[in-house]
Amino acid sequence: MENYRAQRTPLFDTPAAWAEIIGGYGTSEPLEGTTTTDVAIIGAGFAGLSAARRLTQLDPTLRIIVLDALRVGEGSAGRNSGFMIDLPHDLASDDYAGAGDDRALIALNRQAIAFARDAVAEYQINPAYADPDGKVNGAATASGDAHNRSYAAHLASLGEEAEMLDAQAMQALTGSEHYRSGLYTPGTLMLQPAGYVQGLAAGLRRAGLRIAELSPVKSFRKTGKDWQITTAAGQVTASRIILAANGHLESFGIAKGRLIQLFLFASMTPDLSSDALNALGGAPRWGITPSDPMGTTMRRIDTAQGGNRIVTRTCATIRPDMQATPRAIARAAAVHRTKFDERFPALKGLRMEYTWAGHLCLSLNGVSVTREIESGVFSACVQNGLGTARGTLTGIAAAEMAMGATSDITAHFAQEAAPKPLPPRPFATWGANAYLRWKEHRAGAE
Repeated sequence: MENYRAQRTPLFDTPAAWAEIIGGYGTSEPLEGTTTTDVAIIGAGFAGLSAARRLTQLDPTLRIIVLDALRVGEGSAGRNSGFMIDLPHDLASDDYAGAGDDRALIALNRQAIAFARDAVAEYQINPAYADPDGKVNGAATASGDAHNRSYAAHLASLGEEAEMLDAQAMQALTGSEHYRSGLYTPGTLMLQPAGYVQGLAAGLRRAGLRIAELSPVKSFRKTGKDWQITTAAGQVTASRIILAANGHLESFGIAKGRLIQLFLFASMTPDLSSDALNALGGAPRWGITPSDPMGTTMRRIDTAQGGNRIVTRTCATIRPDMQATPRAIARAAAVHRTKFDERFPALKGLRMEYTWAGHLCLSLNGVSVTREIESGVFSACVQNGLGTARGTLTGIAAAEMAMGATSDITAHFAQEAAPKPLPPRPFATWGANAYLRWKEHRAGAE
């Protein structure tokens, strides 16, 4: 196939709170007119910007342009919870324990974390935007505690460090009496995700790369030995393309009928007053993933990361049209309100300043699409809900593939199977959403 046309481009009707709380966005640089480059990257999230940085490491003389339909930090990269996790984190399991070669995956995830930390140092990104403080799996019920203990045993079998926390330790950390136990693991890098990707983009620009925001790609096609990309107001001719648009890979007709387009939802408090902070107690920064993967993620940040705030994330819905509905956002906001009040009764009724939706892409068999699609076109897509670490890895791999380089990262993705076909719509979508609701209900207090 030599002509790819986008059926849709990224669109969000809710704010990217992580970007808003650190000042939003700087001056944009949309693509106008025509330009020629060596490598064009479509997507300025974790995958696209990591690919750009890896390309500069492989060949500092390359001409590189990164195109994005939105502002850097406005898309899915600025809408996640900011956990860059090193350990097995299988969202389809009951306790995150993976079914594959976990030691190999841990090693890869740690390469992603090292890549991010090196970027923070190289580009002088605010170190608070990449805090190596670890995370906690919180458990509110006996079943949640059992999941944590099962996961801890799995980690011990891998020789990995973990520490069980009792209810008193959890209250000292979070200020909440909701949790009966927790499992602390030290290797997670806690990001201010919009701050990190914006800092990465700023560093790449200083290194001479062009990052064209507000430049949605309408199509790309083969023209002789090169590829021609058409945006709303310009054209790029490139010898190689890296597609780093995650689920929007399907928008170009690639892996069609094989990708699950999922939305997760989150809410964030205003900057808490001194009275609210006194009533809350606890540490100024922490991150809690639920012991049940369909439970509620909570995170507290401080002024260095955008204010003293708490983030609540839960609820999921599948949307093949890649657009979250107002009804789904309103439902999620109501659920967040309940989950927050249950955990922090001293702050019950506190108005949330932001509620947003974030787009994820998964495959039935948990594989990415990181390979050469055809001569000169490489994909770094389908992160399976692990966009910070997996996105970084797929970006690195696609850059190496484009340059003919090899590593254990490229070897990992090269051996992955293709995504499995999905059951026919719309019945599969209805059934999947009903299943997600049941899983949320089963997670209960978690």
